[in-house]
Amino acid sequence: MAQPSYIIVGAGVFGTSTAFHLITKFPNASITLIDRNGPEDLTRVAASWDWNKVVRADYRDPLYCKLALDAQDVWRDDPLWSPFYHQSGIYWISQSGFAGKVLENYKKLGRDTSGLAELPVEEAKEEYGGLFKEADYEGVSKVLVNRTSGWADAKGALRRVTERAIELGVKFVKGEIHELLFDEEGACIGVKTKDGEKLEATHTILSTGAFTPKFLDSVAVATEKDEFSAGKRILAAGVTTGLAQLDDDTAKEFAKMPVCIQENPPNRGEDFGSLPLTADNKLKWWGQIIFRNTQTMPSGRQISAPPASADYEQWKVSDPLIEDVQLANKYTFGTRGEAWDIKEHRICWEAFTPSDDFIISPHSAAKGLYVATIGSFHGFKFFPIIGSYVVKMLEGTLEPDLAKRWAWDREIPDVTKKRFWPLRELKDLQ
Repeated sequence: MAQPSYIIVGAGVFGTSTAFHLITKFPNASITLIDRNGPEDLTRVAASWDWNKVVRADYRDPLYCKLALDAQDVWRDDPLWSPFYHQSGIYWISQSGFAGKVLENYKKLGRDTSGLAELPVEEAKEEYGGLFKEADYEGVSKVLVNRTSGWADAKGALRRVTERAIELGVKFVKGEIHELLFDEEGACIGVKTKDGEKLEATHTILSTGAFTPKFLDSVAVATEKDEFSAGKRILAAGVTTGLAQLDDDTAKEFAKMPVCIQENPPNRGEDFGSLPLTADNKLKWWGQIIFRNTQTMPSGRQISAPPASADYEQWKVSDPLIEDVQLANKYTFGTRGEAWDIKEHRICWEAFTPSDDFIISPHSAAKGLYVATIGSFHGFKFFPIIGSYVVKMLEGTLEPDLAKRWAWDREIPDVTKKRFWPLRELKDLQ
């Protein structure tokens, strides 16, 4: 029997974490990590490439609360990860009673709650020097303040962990995947890149994010097996971010700003958000409108996917999406943010599942093929640990409840019953 070998397609959070955990556990294994962008590239299309990302354990769902707390422990304490983590705290404005549920989960998990508070609005407004006094609090009775949450330098962490995996023995290939390779019995034995290079392994792991539905559709066409298709399991979607350069005096005032997540007004979409200053004193927002980009594939199927260009047209941002980011500023900072010039807009492409759960599972259409991806816009914080769960899945030791919840073939909930599901099309936001 051949020694296990691994090809991981996609060097974002899921792929890089998997490569790192595999080479740590199996230092002599053959592990190849493939991505269209190299770790040194100035920009990348991965959702995990960003100036900064939220790192929090503030969840209604006890499972993800526990996993996020475990990940935060690594962000804080492990010397590989801690240089990129900033425990700024989080300030969460919600009409839904969210703060109480988070506190309840922390208590059930036996975690310290001394850094968490469920504050009445008028009291909350005085927190953090009154930075959020002019936020929209309509319909809000309590604000969550969690001083143990924070954020991470996303692209810095991604680059360093990729470098560390390579130092430990992972082979990195810069290239774009073209097709999967199969043996005579239909098992997946590797990949072929657009440059014609063939790479073979006993395990092929797709950590391809927003590209996953489009790629699997092409596999379904090539093999004439529709069961490769993602179907209704995955939806690729985008959200807009933007940054404003603060002057030195304002930057000093905002030096201890926490992450702010604003769910008002709830009728527009999921939530807005703002992240603390980057090293060069830039303040970042994300918009509330999450949108799809439905296209007709060669198969004839209608599938949402990022634009076809190599950079996903991530820097091509329309006026309505720019306005969405401006509204994030308005509903978070009120009049004090009116003078800020928000620039460097970018569309971040990610993939959702109808349940917002990840997919970490064998693909049922072919032996040797696995899927480990779909962050649903909340996957980054799990970067330090998610690869360990992929390794368990590959070994067949993943806890049964997680294996069921993250399975490729699982019950798909009715999205019409969800509080939010992306319905608007990119073409209608031009």
